[in-house]
Amino acid sequence: MYHFEIPPFTDKGSAVSFGQPAGGGGGGAAKQAPNSKMLMPTGPAADFKNAQTLPDGTHIAVTTLDGKKSGFKGKVWVWAPKEYNDPKFAKSGFPVMIALPGGPGYPGNYWIGTDLRLQSSISKWYSEGKSKPFILAMPVLNPAPDDKGIYWDGSDIPGQPKMGTWLTDDVPDLMKANFRTIKSRDGWAFMGSSTGGFAGMKAVLKHPDKFKAVIASGPDIVPDSSLWKGHDKEKAENNPELLAKDLIDKKGPDVYIAFQVGDSESNKRTLPDVQKFIATYGNKGPVHTSLKVIPGGKHNAVTYVPNMGEGPIEFISKVMEGPVE
Repeated sequence: MYHFEIPPFTDKGSAVSFGQPAGGGGGGAAKQAPNSKMLMPTGPAADFKNAQTLPDGTHIAVTTLDGKKSGFKGKVWVWAPKEYNDPKFAKSGFPVMIALPGGPGYPGNYWIGTDLRLQSSISKWYSEGKSKPFILAMPVLNPAPDDKGIYWDGSDIPGQPKMGTWLTDDVPDLMKANFRTIKSRDGWAFMGSSTGGFAGMKAVLKHPDKFKAVIASGPDIVPDSSLWKGHDKEKAENNPELLAKDLIDKKGPDVYIAFQVGDSESNKRTLPDVQKFIATYGNKGPVHTSLKVIPGGKHNAVTYVPNMGEGPIEFISKVMEGPVE
């Protein structure tokens, strides 16, 4: 009965509140001390439905977000570690990691699958002192299927859905509305693989006032969507190389990019391109980088998740905050 998702033998589809009253108004931010580093849920509470219950009792839940700033409407999956509901942390804000997939990134986000063990790995790494207890936001990356190689680079391409604004404004706003988060950028990070690695890295370099760190696995280094044709100015404004140079010229703020690349990636340019980026921009002023080369590693999430725990998650966690009051 559980396998066939027949209630009451399964809780799939049931409401999940993450400590907020279902359908509540939120708005708790005004009640906290002005010097608090934590941001209470601002509301309104989203309509989260359980997509999966993990063995530790935590939930991956899903909602449809009508992005107020991007105008794009799509699904976002969320997960909070068990510590989030621990009475010890009842007045604490937690860091948020926005996890982006590679490939189409539509209509799902493969980080929601327990086969990849992203959620359980974060809990394990936290227990080992390697990681912060991140809340995960797992949005769709693209507005439509990857048809004939079309994708959107996680960017606001003129004439197209504003996927850059979706990722860097609407998704964070959803998390602030529903969770105890952290006011400053010290509690906000991205992670992603392939196109998602590019989108996360670009988001951090483009908005260093909002986000502090990213784990970029097997990423593209420059925008390469065919939809940029005829929009060279906007394409340049979304180029991580140019954004990194600009950040160095402005002398900050500091950002942290943890790269990981397999030495057997399908695209043989991936590793040398990442190495060139690091040599040109890395550890020069505000752009701090690390690189984990995965022996025998291929271009897939199965390769990337276990190896995040062997350096990258520590690299970003050391510079981030949370839980904080």
